[in-house]
Amino acid sequence: MPAERERLARIKSNLKRRARIYDIVREFFRGRGFLEVETPIRVPCIAPELNISPLKSEDWYLAASPELHMKRLLAAGYKQIFQVSHCFRKGEHGRQHNPEFSLLEWYRADAGFMDVISDTEHLVCTLMQELHAGNILHYQGQEIALDLPWPRLSVKDVFLKIAGWDPMADYNAERFDYDMATLVLPALSPARPTVLVEYPAAAASLARLKTGDNSVAERAEVFIGTMELANAYSELTDAAEQRQRFMKESAQIEREQGQVIPLSEPFLEALSFLPECGGIALGMDRLVMLFCDAGNIDEVCAFTEENI
Repeated sequence: MPAERERLARIKSNLKRRARIYDIVREFFRGRGFLEVETPIRVPCIAPELNISPLKSEDWYLAASPELHMKRLLAAGYKQIFQVSHCFRKGEHGRQHNPEFSLLEWYRADAGFMDVISDTEHLVCTLMQELHAGNILHYQGQEIALDLPWPRLSVKDVFLKIAGWDPMADYNAERFDYDMATLVLPALSPARPTVLVEYPAAAASLARLKTGDNSVAERAEVFIGTMELANAYSELTDAAEQRQRFMKESAQIEREQGQVIPLSEPFLEALSFLPECGGIALGMDRLVMLFCDAGNIDEVCAFTEENI
């Protein structure tokens, strides 16, 4: 075990900073009146998503996200909630990925996707202050200015400018994902965080559509230091529309992957009571990577798939 001892010693300072980051995150939300909650890790149903392969646990699943259960709490009357949870997605491993990872999610009643984006900005700046890191984040040789507000760019505008086509008018999922990864993201300024806003309706997932423009979903993503950090929604509260989206996604998963993903009836029933709200999922491992100047997720986790 000498090699393992050496590895753990090498990342010890990162793990100490990780623990401090968790403390600051909890202090941030508690100071704003959020309640920390816990939801199940082993669940009978997950949200069907074509690009996420779930991990089975007997006849159930290991949660890919706490989203469905957290929204049920909102529907039951909770106003502001957050949690840091372990989530699981099959086959995800790489510089920024591990099949088991930590996800921070929070939800606010009477809010929308831009409200939780604002929360994200202030959370990151609070971390900078508490960690005595100044106003410039140094990550992998790049200086990133975190002055608020961060630039907001519409998905339509950046695709027209960089990729040469309008995904709102002629959406193609495969082309969209490829061009996002190979053209759009590399072209974003590395010296500033970027918030991409207003995704195509076909990529809405659990987000509502924009009032007056059904080609646009009220969804945004935050990118810092070449990494996708957070994904925000104005949450869909229409149970019939959400059921239709789930059924369409489930049918495609069954057709292309041979998996049958059952729908979460308790979640769909709860949507009738869900208030207008905004929610966001933020990758905690990636957040820690940013503040530890770590180029690989293995550097900020005591154990990953390769050393368990």
